[in-house]
Amino acid sequence: MERPPPTASLHRVRLAVNGEEHLLEVPGTRTLLEVLREDLGLPGTRHGCDLGECGACTVLVGGEPTLSCLTLAATLDGASISTVEGLAGGPGLNRLQRAFAEAGASQCGYCTPGLLMGLESLLARVPSPSREQVREAISGNLCRCTGYAAVVRAVEDAVAAGGGAGGEG
Repeated sequence: MERPPPTASLHRVRLAVNGEEHLLEVPGTRTLLEVLREDLGLPGTRHGCDLGECGACTVLVGGEPTLSCLTLAATLDGASISTVEGLAGGPGLNRLQRAFAEAGASQCGYCTPGLLMGLESLLARVPSPSREQVREAISGNLCRCTGYAAVVRAVEDAVAAGGGAGGEG
């Protein structure tokens, strides 16, 4: 006799995503990536490897880069989460997003959200990072299109334009 699969217990979690409060009931096995994309309709966070190796799913949890494919949503009650959809904080692009576009740093665009989120965290901590700090910040993000030189140049351009983290202009 076959047993039905066990049902995962539901956990109530309150998440502030891009400044908007959400109260959700999620199975203990549901990842933050699934909650963001499927439950909250925020497709900007990319579904890449599901192994934490590509960085495409990077979001900020409490300002820290976090791989959403490896993070269980049930463990984040009360957390503040930022995704690429909330990056500009309004209409238009912020300086880092604009610099990415102008430098050709987002060719196919699949890795771009993860790169942007990790770099936003860096720029919030280090307003004028060295090339080595930028390279370290993006070291967990795989990109097949740009070769990373355009990404580093985009960060330098954003800093020269007056900063990248959150700033519009």
